Amino acid sequence: MLIHIKNMVCDRCQMIVRQQLENLGFTVKQVALGFAEITPDADEDQLQMISAALKVPGFELINKETDKTVEAIKNVVIELVHYSDLSELHTSYSDLIANRLGKDYAYLSRLFSNSQDTTIERFIIQQKVEKIKELLEYGELNLNEIAFQMGYSSSAHLSTQFKSVTGLTPSQFKAAEQGQRKPIDKI
Repeated sequence: MLIHIKNMVCDRCQMIVRQQLENLGFTVKQVALGFAEITPDADEDQLQMISAALKVPGFELINKETDKTVEAIKNVVIELVHYSDLSELHTSYSDLIANRLGKDYAYLSRLFSNSQDTTIERFIIQQKVEKIKELLEYGELNLNEIAFQMGYSSSAHLSTQFKSVTGLTPSQFKAAEQGQRKPIDKI
């Protein structure tokens, strides 16, 4: 049985979901961002137990098909931005998302905008800015290297986009107090 889960954004999330499901007596075949495959199939009472167990660490079961699709879009974007080298991305985000989900991008874009009150493009930018904040805090790369790694055409483009989201330039952010990053699932 495949169950869809909201707010899974990292490997630790997958580990927690696996533990919660195993604690309830299910065999977990697979866990990935946004879903888990379990046996045996859960009945309605068991689904309520799963839902309650997952709410404790901040996850939610997703039942509606549109919510599943929106969560899948978010997971594709998070995987790309936070766990891929965007300098090697040789296709547009829209093409990549449409191909991964096997659906028309115009449909996905409307669905996402109606559900989230923001566009996929804006969501991508917000995710990229959070990743840039992380890289700035690490201090291992200079701004040109971060711009390249994040798939920007220049550090000036990165700085402009960063300032439009945060109100600060990257250097102002780096000089400011720490703790200005947002958790991925709160974006």
